[in-house]
Amino acid sequence: MFTIKSQAEIDKMRKAGEVLYETLQLLKKNIAPGVTTKELDRIAYENIRKYNAIPSFKGYEPGIPGVVPFPASICTSVNEEVVHGIPSSLNRLKDGDIISIDVGVYLNGYHADAARTYGVGKISGEAQRLITETRQSFFEGLKQMEVGKHIRDISEAIQSHAESKGFSVVRDFVGHGIGRELHELPEIPNYVTKRRGAKLESGMTIAVEPMINEGTYSVRVLDNSWTVVTSDGSLSAHYENTVAITENGPLILTKF
Repeated sequence: MFTIKSQAEIDKMRKAGEVLYETLQLLKKNIAPGVTTKELDRIAYENIRKYNAIPSFKGYEPGIPGVVPFPASICTSVNEEVVHGIPSSLNRLKDGDIISIDVGVYLNGYHADAARTYGVGKISGEAQRLITETRQSFFEGLKQMEVGKHIRDISEAIQSHAESKGFSVVRDFVGHGIGRELHELPEIPNYVTKRRGAKLESGMTIAVEPMINEGTYSVRVLDNSWTVVTSDGSLSAHYENTVAITENGPLILTKF
């Protein structure tokens, strides 16, 4: 169901993760009112290519009839956009917005994947709370990423935390295994399912990514076939890291 990585493979994924983390930090510094999401995409692309790495998302084909390959290097999802927002020169950030940025890096045959949500200028207290608790839901899940635990243990920790804070957990999109391919098995839901899921083993590498909404967990996809938005127009936040399961506990390969 999933691949077990050697230490050498995990080290390669960590190198990809280092490029990714640097890219996110650079993007964070450039987020401001007036900046377009297209400009952020350019900054990310240039930084990733500086290391002879490749943006994992650019040209990604979902294998869905009629859906064109993803046209950009990063996903930029603003306010009610949950995931897969397409950067655009027409989308200019405003004071009070929040933006989720999802980045993938492919280096030396292996992928790393991570996402963060940032405030633009001065944001509301409730928007900041959503960002904070989405991040914390990941770290609650991280506590369960130990050898011998099951996928559902991660899912339950994420969902319990988010819902205890009054937020909802997106059901339509989930985390995933990662390595030579951007999306590998197993799937990592952020909510509890009937199945316990795979037992965690040393050498597994997974991308865990809570997508948490201020209102309903229901979402819909826009006509561009990529951008996912909340059904009720409420804010959404996203936090993701690539993690290696080891005998000594979980190892975040994309820092935090």
